Amino acid sequence: MAVKLRLRRMGKKKQPIYKVVAADSRSPRDGKFLESIGLYNPLTNPSTLEIKEDRALYWLGVGAQPTDTVKSLLRQKGIILKKELLRRGLSEEKVQDELNNWAKLHEAKLLSGSSKKKTKNEVVSAEKASEKVDLVENIEKGTAEVKGAASVENATE
Repeated sequence: MAVKLRLRRMGKKKQPIYKVVAADSRSPRDGKFLESIGLYNPLTNPSTLEIKEDRALYWLGVGAQPTDTVKSLLRQKGIILKKELLRRGLSEEKVQDELNNWAKLHEAKLLSGSSKKKTKNEVVSAEKASEKVDLVENIEKGTAEVKGAASVENATE
């Protein structure tokens, strides 16, 4: 029997809430599961994630494979990092120190907003804005070129 850590959809229509569960890989998404280890609500801002760390570590320790989404959620909570540190054989104090350092860095990253992904439209509009600024600067310097216009060298040939 292969055990997977995965999401089980709950909630109303268009208002999903997910349970993080340990389930047999052959059972359906919303079917029978072995144990519920957490709750994930993507609709709150920021999204809510509650996971029983000790149970998640237990299931990972006995060979349960997390799905991509659950693996991402476990990374956000630092559970994957803790599992790796424990696997290396570090002492409990060193593991706790590493997790505290990681938490500080993670919190600083969230506060700075550097983890926010830009949408394609935001990237395109930023590129267009920088092109306009460059064009205005070139016009002021008198070095602006019109696109598609023949250069003086090509006209004399």
